[in-house]
Amino acid sequence: MSEPVRVLVADDQALLRGSFRVLVDNEPGFTVVGEAATGAQAVDLAREERPDVVLMDVRMPEMDGIEATRRICGASGTAGVRVLMLTMFDLDSYVYAALRAGASGFLLKDVPPADLLTGIRVVAAGEGLLAPSVTRRLITEFVSGPEPVHRPPRRLDGVTDREREVLTLVARGLSNAEISVRLRLSVATVKTHVSHLLTKLDSRDRAQLVIAAYETGLVSAAPRRPVEG
Repeated sequence: MSEPVRVLVADDQALLRGSFRVLVDNEPGFTVVGEAATGAQAVDLAREERPDVVLMDVRMPEMDGIEATRRICGASGTAGVRVLMLTMFDLDSYVYAALRAGASGFLLKDVPPADLLTGIRVVAAGEGLLAPSVTRRLITEFVSGPEPVHRPPRRLDGVTDREREVLTLVARGLSNAEISVRLRLSVATVKTHVSHLLTKLDSRDRAQLVIAAYETGLVSAAPRRPVEG
């Protein structure tokens, strides 16, 4: 029998924390190992409990979720902890910063419960998770926001032509199955290419590959325009 996915819930609203805890604890294969009301508490509990996934609110007192994520993902002792950011706002201006801080995914708080549980599973398995609307926001933020001005230069040294094709489609939000159809490859082959990209680009997951694709200039977004939906 496999070990349960260990989850830390970080949100400054007690009602939401309690709701998330009940939802997660009642799902087979999941267990909540702690609750945090501030970013500082989330960092401390992550160090103590070493959860598989932290459900992290963006806006919290004392230390916001982005700084807490940066400290958790950037420390050797908690490098294996993955962070799934939660926010009330589809157009939250912190999406790019959160992913740059090391978050593995970003979801809205009003997602159906089943989708939240699926998100936790995906992130715990080492995949990145970005809702399509959040991906669009990330692209817009990359092109027009202040954050990209300060990003370090990155290169695609050692990445093959086929891997570049795969990375381009990952950055466009396609799943492995969709990429396999587009490139006429098996899903297993696509997974292998993604695995190689993660290693070569020193990326934690697919969410970080999206960032790498834009930072290296492999793909670029169209000029700012109204976003549908």
